[in-house]
Amino acid sequence: MKVIGVTGGVGAGKSTVLRYLEERYRARVIQADQTGHEVMEPEEEAYGRVVAEFGGQILSADGRIDRGVLSGIVFADGEKLKKLNAIVHPAVKKEILKRIAQAAAENEAYTVVEAALFFEEKYDAFCDETWYIYTHEAERRRRLKRSRGYSDERIDQIVRNQKSHEELLKRCDCVIDNNGTAEDTCRQIDKRMRD
Repeated sequence: MKVIGVTGGVGAGKSTVLRYLEERYRARVIQADQTGHEVMEPEEEAYGRVVAEFGGQILSADGRIDRGVLSGIVFADGEKLKKLNAIVHPAVKKEILKRIAQAAAENEAYTVVEAALFFEEKYDAFCDETWYIYTHEAERRRRLKRSRGYSDERIDQIVRNQKSHEELLKRCDCVIDNNGTAEDTCRQIDKRMRD
């Protein structure tokens, strides 16, 4: 089984690439962000520690962690973001490794691991290759405002906490340029999968 790591800046279109890999190549897709949400559910590994660190103010009426409230707290304060990552990322990594092992046991041909903080959390250690999904920052900002309703300030906070374009170029095995049409992007993916 081949394990492909996928990273890129917020709003780069990673989800589009993942969907194509899943549909066209039947890849098993594991998203670190989604896994992070799952490990913060009540009764899951990170829930108790996150609530203990950030308090009851982050809980919704049903006792679940309100991710909007929590992200508002941590993206406004770099130290709080570090504390959250120190709790959540080890639990996420453990769960991802479990899912990769399960995919291998089920004879999957490809597993794709996507993470915005890919290198920061050393996900490259268990991937065979890493892809950088590249989209110009202006386009990423436009997408985030349109699809998620993010303000410039919120986007600035997120961008500050991610690796630079130059560093991602240096550290990734492959760049998928997602500035053109969906067809252009898919052609690049097909070429890489053939190589």
